[in-house]
Amino acid sequence: MNTKVLKPSHAKWLIFLFQILSLSLIFFINTEALGDRMIFFLGGLILLALISNLLIERGRLGDKYLLLIANMLVSIALIMIYRIDPYYGERQLIFYGLGLISFFAVYFFLRLTGGYFEKLTYFYYAITVVLLIITLIFGISLGGATNWLRIGSFQFQPAEMAKLSFVFFLAAYYTGDHPFKKHKYSPYILMGLVYFLIGLFFLQRELGTAAVFMGVFFSVQLVFEKDKKPLMINFLLAALGLYLGYKLFSHVRVRFEIWQDPWSDVQGKGYQIAQSLFALAAGGLFGKGIGLGRPTTIPLSYSDFIYPAIIEEMGIFMGIGILFLFLILFYRGLKIAMKQRQPFYRVVSLGIAMLFASQAFIVIGGVLKLIPMTGITLPFMAYGGSSMLVSFMLLGVLQYTSEYLGSGEEDHVQ
Repeated sequence: MNTKVLKPSHAKWLIFLFQILSLSLIFFINTEALGDRMIFFLGGLILLALISNLLIERGRLGDKYLLLIANMLVSIALIMIYRIDPYYGERQLIFYGLGLISFFAVYFFLRLTGGYFEKLTYFYYAITVVLLIITLIFGISLGGATNWLRIGSFQFQPAEMAKLSFVFFLAAYYTGDHPFKKHKYSPYILMGLVYFLIGLFFLQRELGTAAVFMGVFFSVQLVFEKDKKPLMINFLLAALGLYLGYKLFSHVRVRFEIWQDPWSDVQGKGYQIAQSLFALAAGGLFGKGIGLGRPTTIPLSYSDFIYPAIIEEMGIFMGIGILFLFLILFYRGLKIAMKQRQPFYRVVSLGIAMLFASQAFIVIGGVLKLIPMTGITLPFMAYGGSSMLVSFMLLGVLQYTSEYLGSGEEDHVQ
């Protein structure tokens, strides 16, 4: 049976068509919107996506679908953010450009120096610890958690960068040479090191990112740990940590309460999730149309709640499309990990794939009221520079591993 697969050369033009049609709708709804700033936004968005896709395609730089998926996710969210507030849309466009620069910078850096990273186990761990401790000491609290650093008017989340060093640490621990590698208690030593990091997240009251770290750790442990006893202990400790988080932190209890019954305080604590559910219901299958909804009634609709805002105006089918894009990204990451012959990059590929998948599940599950909300960001979609830059850096690593499969010569995942 012959099956037709959408070629990357065709997919990039579909992204271009989506961008043109979507921004045209914004103009037709508000004819005053067309001006130098909107033309700059439209031109910048199209050029960034088109040029980056062409570089991957013509340069034969590994997997041709990874960046296409990311560019489509960014395009959907950027258009929605610009429709909600042009100021945030223009800023996000700048973050997008910086993200693409970081993507190619990481890719070419690894291509030049990619053979030595499995030897730096303790360096990766030290970087992760330092990033979290700096946040704990100097960070500011937003939404109940101390997870932001502010330098002048600039704010960023060190925990986002810690995701990259954490994945590299796990890969180096399982594949590199270090004193604990052949120790009979090596899996438990690793658990102790990881739980120290989780403890730092508890001190920050940042349980959302802690859950992402645990998701990555579970997946790596499940695949690469021969003895499954540590995995079972890990599940029990994670359940205990969840219980302690509920008991110790009031903002966690609030999130559980509004998850169970947001209608008991719909004008107060449950307002945000209630507005999210109203937006999801109002969108229907095809949405109200870009510019015809009321996404601004959802607090942080351009950031934490970008997903229901998109569904309100673009419909449930677009929401399903976003889910499939994340699913394909996860699938491509797993496929790269399975084809990768070098153990270090096999763990890295699995870890990054799980990072994207766990973040998408936690965020989308939260706004759909399937699980309690956590306040973490949706990769490539939520407004914010830290998340955008680190997401593209992680994607740059995955792009490199899709090209260099450890066989002694260049190869590509098809």
